[in-house]
Amino acid sequence: MPYYLVNKNAQPGGEHEVHESNCGHLPEFLNRQDLGFHATCKGAVQAAKRYYGNVDGCYYCCNDCHNR
Repeated sequence: MPYYLVNKNAQPGGEHEVHESNCGHLPEFLNRQDLGFHATCKGAVQAAKRYYGNVDGCYYCCNDCHNR
C-alpha cells in the first residue's frame, strides 16, 4: 500500500497536489503534509481534503486522480 503526501504550497491554479512518496516530482521536504498509507490515490485525495479544499492528484504518480 503506497504512502501519500500533499504539497502544502498550492499550484498556480490553486490546487494542492497529492503525491506518492516515491514520486520523482515531490515538493521540498518542508512543504509536505503527510497523508499516510492508502490503497489508492482516491483515498489520499479525500484525506488531503481535510487540510485543503482544492486538491488534485499529481500527473506523474497519481494520474487516476489528476483532473487538471
